[in-house]
Amino acid sequence: MLLLALCFAAGLGAVTVEELPGQAEIGCIEIHGVAAGNFDADLWRKGDLHLLRDMRHPLLEPRQAGLYRNIYAPSAVRVEGGWRLFYGAWDGIDVYFDWIYSVFTKDFIDFGARETILNNGVFMHVCNVNALALAEGGFEMMYTVYPDKHDRNKPAYFKSPDGITWNGRSAPYPADYKDIVKIDGYPDYEDADVNGMNVIFREGDKLRLYFNNFRKFGKVFRAESQDGKNFVYKGVALECNLVVNDVKRFEVNGGHCWLMGLHMNREGLWYSLSPDGDTFSPEQPLLTHAGPEDLYIVALGWVTDGNRVLGVLYGAGAVPELNRNRIFARWLQKRVVFTSEDGTVCEPAGAVGPNRQIIRIPEGVNPRGALQVFAENGTTPLGNPIPIKNAATAVLRLVD
Repeated sequence: MLLLALCFAAGLGAVTVEELPGQAEIGCIEIHGVAAGNFDADLWRKGDLHLLRDMRHPLLEPRQAGLYRNIYAPSAVRVEGGWRLFYGAWDGIDVYFDWIYSVFTKDFIDFGARETILNNGVFMHVCNVNALALAEGGFEMMYTVYPDKHDRNKPAYFKSPDGITWNGRSAPYPADYKDIVKIDGYPDYEDADVNGMNVIFREGDKLRLYFNNFRKFGKVFRAESQDGKNFVYKGVALECNLVVNDVKRFEVNGGHCWLMGLHMNREGLWYSLSPDGDTFSPEQPLLTHAGPEDLYIVALGWVTDGNRVLGVLYGAGAVPELNRNRIFARWLQKRVVFTSEDGTVCEPAGAVGPNRQIIRIPEGVNPRGALQVFAENGTTPLGNPIPIKNAATAVLRLVD
């Protein structure tokens, strides 16, 4: 572990690095251990977020077997050994219907086999899943169905004790009218058009629902339920012309900070914060598209691990018809910069999952130099520069 010895010799305080066996891609430094730490409310309030694009752009594409390929509504749930990613899509199928799928990933580096969880049943489409892990095991979800008996989009609820059986039937479960939720006290709910805006958060035996209504747009509403099917309207959570897609809660200084993610089928994403989950502050910009391939962003889902936000997955595509989407990723990471002895500064080229970062060293640049590690705001140094004898194809790991 030569590099590790060099770091200690340099007297570095907060962060060191160690060399891992293996090889990075030619001309690259591969750095592990860069994932975001504990949720920092001040960082989010200021909007100082070092969000790095995953170099697999997109992260997840539709299967190629079928002729309908449009994958876009991600919801990542932390489970033992990794995450179960639920998503809505035409995932390479031969029918023009949105279904809901899932795939397991240990670390968002590699993905397992895809499963069909829910098909359209009596509806034309079922999509926009928002999923949670149940404390006793299994999952619960809210998703959009279309059309209801009034030709509107509505949220529907289903759950599973084991990830295999859903609402009492083995997957794929055929969606049915009885799955549609009720919201008592919300005016004209039968005429409401709740399309892709059905977010749940569980607090013990209480389930919160955050939703919009395209027929009365400009507000995010909230409701509460004991059983996931019968909700009571509670009021307005946020006034904005954006669509709610995910809400998470984090512990901060003995209290909480709630994080809401929003989109509007345009080139960007936004977020909003709240101390209680009831009333949220005005939205702030989160990110904008990285190129023509993700110009129209149609959905998002936070990736969390305990009290950490690791990043955000989002569905997006290149066409305004919104029917050729893929799932992309940005990861909240520390920023690592390599400066060669010849003066060349090499910034991160991108991420591979939440915990790996890639720096490309141009041909002809001296691979001897130093690494500087910055916090998740991208600007606060975490210690002194770390000398590196030969960065070419090195695989390193940050050590706090």
